[in-house]
Amino acid sequence: MDGKLRAAVMPLLRYSGVFEPADLDLLQRVFDQVCIERRLAQKDKERREDLAAELVSVYRNGITDEGELLQALSKRRLA
Repeated sequence: MDGKLRAAVMPLLRYSGVFEPADLDLLQRVFDQVCIERRLAQKDKERREDLAAELVSVYRNGITDEGELLQALSKRRLA
């Protein structure tokens, strides 16, 4: 798994359980795709961390299908 998502997700894991490897793979794919859509560069650390937190929140609220996650996050924009 890419370190950028892991770095943002790891603090959340301490407080809210554990993700399985398949979950992390799915989250990474969605994260990468949404970063491309939002044109978030590697240097946009804060915005990427916000996206990672948003993605984990949406996932934990029951949207676990890759297409549905992409759809849910593509409708949202970070300020």
